[in-house]
Amino acid sequence: MMKKVFLNCGAPEELEAKRIVEIKSLSYLERLERLMAILEVSYLIKTAKKIQSKK
Repeated sequence: MMKKVFLNCGAPEELEAKRIVEIKSLSYLERLERLMAILEVSYLIKTAKKIQSKK
């Protein structure tokens, strides 16, 4: 049975510490892959045509 996943539960300091530990445990290549994914999403958001709601 899978355990329940809780997102953003805990103090911000604890969450930041967990992320830092997680990132430090990654290899250089894994860190680079994550950075490239973030850059790609950022670029897609920046260049996407905005959909305007018709009211």
